[in-house]
Amino acid sequence: MTTGLHPGGQPQDPRPTGNQALPRQERVDHGALHADNRTRSAVITARAAASFDPVGRSVATARSFVRDTLQGWGFADIVDDAVVLTSELVTNAVVHAGTSADVLCLRSDEGVRIEVADRYPEREIPLQATAVNMGSPDREGGRGLQLCAALAGRWGVDYSPTHKQVWFHLDLPDRPVGTRTAGPSLPADLLPLADGRVRVAVIQIDRVGAISAWNEDAEDLFGYTAEQVIGKPLTDLAAWPHTPGTSTGIVEALQLSRWEGTYGLRGASGRVIPVYASHLRVRDTGGEPSTVCLLVRDHERAVLQTPLRASATDTTTSSEGQATDPFEVFIGSPAPDDLDGLLQRTVERARDMLDGDSAFLLLATDDETELEVRASTGLPSARQRFARVPVEAGPGRYGSARMPAVHEDLTVVPGAVPLLAGTGMRSVVTVPLKVEGRLTGSLGVAAEGPARYSNEEALRLQFAADRIALAVESARLGELERLRRGSLSFLVEASDLLAGTLDRDQTLALMAQMTVPTLATWCAVYTIADQASDPYLSYVLHEDEERIDGLKALLSKIAPPDPVPTPGARVWAAPGEAAHQAALRTSMRSLGLGAPASVTSGIGTTLATAAAVGGETVVLPLVARNRVIGMLTLGKPSDEHFRQEILELAEDLSRRAALALDNARLYSERTAISQSLQRSLLPPDLPHIDGVEVEVIYRAAGEGNEVGGDFYDLFPIRDGVYGFAIGDVCGTGPEAAAVTGLARHALRLLAREGFGGPAVLERLNSAILDEGARSRFLTLLYGELWPQEDGSAMLKVVCAGHPLPLRLRQDGTVEAAAEPQPLLGVMEDLELYEQTITLDPGDVLLCVTDGVTERREGTRMLGDDGLTDVLTTCTGLTAGAVAARIMRAVERFASDAPSDDMAILAMRVPGLQRD
Repeated sequence: MTTGLHPGGQPQDPRPTGNQALPRQERVDHGALHADNRTRSAVITARAAASFDPVGRSVATARSFVRDTLQGWGFADIVDDAVVLTSELVTNAVVHAGTSADVLCLRSDEGVRIEVADRYPEREIPLQATAVNMGSPDREGGRGLQLCAALAGRWGVDYSPTHKQVWFHLDLPDRPVGTRTAGPSLPADLLPLADGRVRVAVIQIDRVGAISAWNEDAEDLFGYTAEQVIGKPLTDLAAWPHTPGTSTGIVEALQLSRWEGTYGLRGASGRVIPVYASHLRVRDTGGEPSTVCLLVRDHERAVLQTPLRASATDTTTSSEGQATDPFEVFIGSPAPDDLDGLLQRTVERARDMLDGDSAFLLLATDDETELEVRASTGLPSARQRFARVPVEAGPGRYGSARMPAVHEDLTVVPGAVPLLAGTGMRSVVTVPLKVEGRLTGSLGVAAEGPARYSNEEALRLQFAADRIALAVESARLGELERLRRGSLSFLVEASDLLAGTLDRDQTLALMAQMTVPTLATWCAVYTIADQASDPYLSYVLHEDEERIDGLKALLSKIAPPDPVPTPGARVWAAPGEAAHQAALRTSMRSLGLGAPASVTSGIGTTLATAAAVGGETVVLPLVARNRVIGMLTLGKPSDEHFRQEILELAEDLSRRAALALDNARLYSERTAISQSLQRSLLPPDLPHIDGVEVEVIYRAAGEGNEVGGDFYDLFPIRDGVYGFAIGDVCGTGPEAAAVTGLARHALRLLAREGFGGPAVLERLNSAILDEGARSRFLTLLYGELWPQEDGSAMLKVVCAGHPLPLRLRQDGTVEAAAEPQPLLGVMEDLELYEQTITLDPGDVLLCVTDGVTERREGTRMLGDDGLTDVLTTCTGLTAGAVAARIMRAVERFASDAPSDDMAILAMRVPGLQRD
């Protein structure tokens, strides 16, 4: 930055000169907006110029330059308006336009003219008589011209091929010399009404707080003579309203350089008299400090209360005569309707008001033991947002939260404001936000230089904080209510989703998808198989899918968090540290410092992963049935913290997710056991039989069932002889499957022992009856198959209560291939016989269970006739095609899912192949 100060004389144009065209001034007229350059004709008595680089810090430097210049000229009344306008115009230049900015301050007998020029000539030059679109007042940038129209007496815009210049003129108020504040002259009938003569008590307190002076009005107001009170502490008489436990009292107020407010003094009668007081701390020529207090009755506070200094916008009444809300004066109208917007606007206005380099606002927790960072400007807000610091005790405490405090140099007391550690800020002023005596937050403004603030700035900031405290608290409570309602809805939806699946992998995916991005930027789920197993990284999710692989690789290289069953979230620093080290190593390799320079692949991925996990990482245990079954890890990107409300919501979610994950684990284990047992009841692969095609289709009723009451089998008995069976146990499910296993294994064992068909079934009948109460009746078709050399096949079958097998001949005729006999598991003495069938080449033998024939659609049933009709259309088809056509016909017969087990066994004799 370059500056120049030239008292008197004509102003020198600070802009570059050369072969460029002379500036061409454009007049902007639009409604109430008016601009001219009449100040140029006035006598310039002083000028100051400065240039600012196109960086964000230049805005604060420009504000300081204008403030120091105008205060040096004695124009304190227009300083705030000039600083606000300069701040907006320089922001437009160095931030939005990205060019350097030149600021020129001109003093004349009419007022002050300030010019802000930038080097962005590509913009269109507005034509005369063209409506000027000022834009929305809520937009982030471009409000400079709006503010000029609202605050300045005159303003205008000058254009040249290389520059754009915006200037504004501020008139000086017509005020007698030496007057600090003045109110309007009023008729006598409009003056405040006092109860008798207004008595102003003048009390002086020495260094230790003892009364050293007591005038006659004090005697009249409180009933004590000077001899009775001189030498006594003022605190013996004061009735100071305070919040218990805050250590706030009149002693602290008396230490401030200036203070105004209300409290009470106990009179000689014992009655507390409410008073309004103005305290001023002074020192004598010997350096001895004392405090002078002016006190009046509380209802006469207008006598002492300092009126607000009015500016162009800070008026007590509007043009229509309506009172202006002090809150809107500070925040601006319209005020943001959301909490974050309100807080951000607050810190920006506080920074501008005190000409600071940064500002911040913290909100107190419900128990007022901690403060949480919610808004900041000029600070690394992403790193600080939602960070918490204790108020009362412990390392890093925020000790100045409950009273206004001024720190002239933080390097002397580095822990006074933990938020500013490592930010380069040295001086800071902080004030509390209180509602009905309860601490609700803290507002602070900081500067890079030391000794920038005094108690006067603290009082100005406290006055602003008092105006916004109620609005901030109301918005905070509204946000909490919305957050609680949203949390309940979130947990209800999460519970429904988790309860809707018993698949372990799907449950893991749901856990991660519900937390990202609602609660965290990334998530990792660790699972623990049993108490002897180490945590295993089971699932990783990031809101940016391109970061998932890098995040998974990073987490796989570090030790998992300890499976601590203690409820609640705990910070896990390992991912952030590992990401930092990986980024450091990658950067060194890219510079050729750590490894061969050619090893630079994946630099961008590594750095992006480091940024993605560089923030706060927390671990929540997944505890179900008094056992830690895993950990839920949530993370934020670089320099971000979790809100306490989010951590509490994540803890509720982790409890629900842990139970759902354990239920899925138990279900998966039981399903695996069930499927293993069911598969043991099914026959192994069907044997290959020379000269006979065989196809089997099996469908067990019920979700997750592989075996039911229907069964089939085809197995070799001895060389050239094969046994086959298809049966149906009464019922479905595990009980029927148990009888299925008994029947299938008994058939194989008895057949291979050399028993014929009737003997095999009679012994199986006895075995079923021996089961007692667990026995179930069984229909069974059992047969033995002998392929013949002439291409035919001979079968011996016994049909014990089972649907009869159907034989399809080559000419398309269908006939029953056996006779019905008694079913098994009902009578002890059975007399069964076998029947012999010969299948000629091209013939098909179809065996089914009653789930096929009893397929229903309303009152209709497929039945034996329907099955016969379908089979007649299968002439010339292979065994596989026949079985498939039968199953397709059964499925199409009804729209509902089958309610009974179904089994289809098709055998076809294709005949001998001839040359």
